[in-house]
Amino acid sequence: VQLQASGGGLVQAGGSLRLSCAASRSTFVANAMAWYRQAPGKQRELVAAINSGGSTNYVDSVKGRFTISRDNAKNTVSLQMNNLKPEDTAVYYCQSITFGYWGQGTLVTVSS
Repeated sequence: VQLQASGGGLVQAGGSLRLSCAASRSTFVANAMAWYRQAPGKQRELVAAINSGGSTNYVDSVKGRFTISRDNAKNTVSLQMNNLKPEDTAVYYCQSITFGYWGQGTLVTVSS
């Protein structure tokens, strides 16, 4: 397994979750990585990305609430999600943009 996502779960609206993506190789995390999500009946969308230089970008709907970060020592990329909303409910996937690998997905459910 190249990328292993974890941290999903059930949370009430306004709550927080932290997703982690553990990479089997340090080169993955050191390069461009992203988190995507796919809600039921919808297309997969890019949520957040971080490049090798540490620059980040976010979809408008999560700006100010989500933070993507990397920990090179632990070979992980994380997505801190605060003030969660029911519309954030989805399966979240991490991706190595540079190498094209996907994690298996972790389900986030936000109840109202």
